[in-house]
Amino acid sequence: MTIRLNKTDVAVIGLGGVGGVAVLPLAEAGMEVVGLEAGTWLSPRDFAPDELRNEVHGWPQSVQKANREIPVHRATESSPESPRMNLHPMMNAVGGTTMHWWAQSWRLNPWDFKVVSETTKRYGESRIPAGSTVEDWPIQLEDLEKYYDRVEREIGVSGQAGNVNGIIDQRGNIFEGPRSRDYPMPPLRGTGFTEMLGDAGRRLGWNPFPGPAAINTQTYEGRSPCLYHGFCHRGGCHVEAKNSTAVSTIPKAQETGNLRVVTEAHVTSINVDNEGRACSVQYFKDGKAYLQPADVVLLAGYTYENVRLLLLSKSGAFPQGLSNNHGQVGRHYMTHNTTAGVLALFPHALNRWYGLPAQGVAIDNWADDNFDHTDVDFIGGGNLWVYSDRRPITAALMNTFNMAPRWGSDWKAFVMHNADRWTNSYLQKSTLPYAENYLDLHPTEKDPLGFPVCRITADFKKNERNLALFIQDKMEQWFLEAGAIATVRQPIGTMGPSTHAYGGTRMGDDQETNVVNRWGFSHEVPNLGLLGASVMGTSGAHNPTLTAQALAWRTADYLVNNWAAISS
Repeated sequence: MTIRLNKTDVAVIGLGGVGGVAVLPLAEAGMEVVGLEAGTWLSPRDFAPDELRNEVHGWPQSVQKANREIPVHRATESSPESPRMNLHPMMNAVGGTTMHWWAQSWRLNPWDFKVVSETTKRYGESRIPAGSTVEDWPIQLEDLEKYYDRVEREIGVSGQAGNVNGIIDQRGNIFEGPRSRDYPMPPLRGTGFTEMLGDAGRRLGWNPFPGPAAINTQTYEGRSPCLYHGFCHRGGCHVEAKNSTAVSTIPKAQETGNLRVVTEAHVTSINVDNEGRACSVQYFKDGKAYLQPADVVLLAGYTYENVRLLLLSKSGAFPQGLSNNHGQVGRHYMTHNTTAGVLALFPHALNRWYGLPAQGVAIDNWADDNFDHTDVDFIGGGNLWVYSDRRPITAALMNTFNMAPRWGSDWKAFVMHNADRWTNSYLQKSTLPYAENYLDLHPTEKDPLGFPVCRITADFKKNERNLALFIQDKMEQWFLEAGAIATVRQPIGTMGPSTHAYGGTRMGDDQETNVVNRWGFSHEVPNLGLLGASVMGTSGAHNPTLTAQALAWRTADYLVNNWAAISS
């Protein structure tokens, strides 16, 4: 028997990075909001600096619905399926993956919003890769800037601005679009290692700068500054200096008295009424079925779950899945290629122990269209990032740079001598959407409740592979300038489950090629909003979190200002 609950104004499915942001402007506007979260509340006591628990076992103390429905990947429709991951890259909890993310909080650059028009204008229409479904966004950076700014302040982001109202500051990212003011806090402190790499970048004529992070560098809204103790790589923060939505926007929304949080809620469908409007959300909790009626539904899961839940929500009005009568749900899927990194070995110790992955130095000279692409065979680019973060298990798993075997006494001796002499890099490279890359439901693999898991059919194309090789060239050049004695290039990898997944419910003015409009509401279901990177049309060369959060605030703000038209 399904338990029917009292109707609410807005039901938000997922209280992670984006749902946890959207609830604040809604609650502050006086709307009654119910937040349905698959995970539980976690506290600072859950965040022990334990590499084995965090990295290997993936927080076994928390409810991990995601780990029971890990997507299946195949490169093409005729390819065999890749081995499934043991842990989902994302997690369930109030605050979602912002509980264990690196906290890098990048804005997209102006070019990312208008890839087609800018590429065509500069290089000609033929430079758009064959088979790509990329479109210009229906909005520009200028439309999103005030929401970037609001989220940076509500959550708490540290950094060094490079462009405030058109005034360039060489200490920051000189390639970023104009921002209205500086970050709320100064950047994370550097280290001897990051200073060494920064000096090498400047010798090459590049522009190194500290990256932005949702981590306190000073006391912020009563939360402690960072202690630089490490374990921020898939680890939580026991002093709440890492600014998850669970310690910032969600508590603020609760203080209004207008947000009710329901944890361990496994949502299985979004229902529609006779007019095809979203009317309720079905979920399971403690073995019981519940129906939460709402005037407006905001779907705020991760990319895979947003697509999966829409495809599972079939009805007479939407036989192919909710908001999918134009066949666009699951289309235009992308992931960043962050696997094709470069490793380097130095002749001296680097002292990278502990620290945190958001504590580093970036190069954006080769990101987006910041350089002339006339003589290269790709469009787009990559962000070069090196950082101060090393833990014992990770150090022991080091590459031996073809100087020693991977086991035995010689391996042990090599690791003992070199564990603090090597470093990795984090290279975020832009990816375009293609017709052949998409998400759907797996025909046989199911979760414990019997529902199909998400299936990924996608592979990196020629444009992205050529780009990856080019960015590896630049990273290798940077390491060698800094004094590296050996480098190793890592393989490009697959487009399997990723923390940087985009598309599937893309935003655009044309409902024939997009799922939601420029405000994030479904073209087909006017009171259904979609939040998260699934609405993004391009990836850029930076991680999606801050952009997805700014879009979520913008969608919520639009709902507040247009409540009567959307809710009725």
